[in-house]
Amino acid sequence: MRALILAAALALALPGGAHAVLPDEILEDSELEARARALSADLRCVVCRNESIDESNADLARDMRLLVRERLVEGDSDAEVMAYLVDRYGEFVLLRPTTSGANLVLWISAPVMLILALGVAVVYLRRRDRTAEPGAPGLSPEEEARLRELTRD
Repeated sequence: MRALILAAALALALPGGAHAVLPDEILEDSELEARARALSADLRCVVCRNESIDESNADLARDMRLLVRERLVEGDSDAEVMAYLVDRYGEFVLLRPTTSGANLVLWISAPVMLILALGVAVVYLRRRDRTAEPGAPGLSPEEEARLRELTRD
């Protein structure tokens, strides 16, 4: 009994096998099926957001998987299939967005903002150090003498 529980727990913990492709979707041509699986792994399910259509059980993901296979059977190349789906669903459908056009601004803005924030922090800290007065701020010379006398003990 323990061995059975251990085997079940191990099977659940190991990655892989999380594909939602149904048997009726699988193409007879193994080469086309491999291409379809590769493409499906790079396409986002627009319902589930951060799952590929290969992993998603949503109805729309199934429709997208069937569409990929249909386009491959018609003779489209991988790039043509991807272009067709991007035209149909938008660039959001790509799990790895392109780094050109308007997306280039998004890819570059984060490092630029980090560098700017570090620059502002350095300037602020340097100015703060220069304006700091020696001794305790706001104490008169008599108060500073009294403070030194009290802290000496």
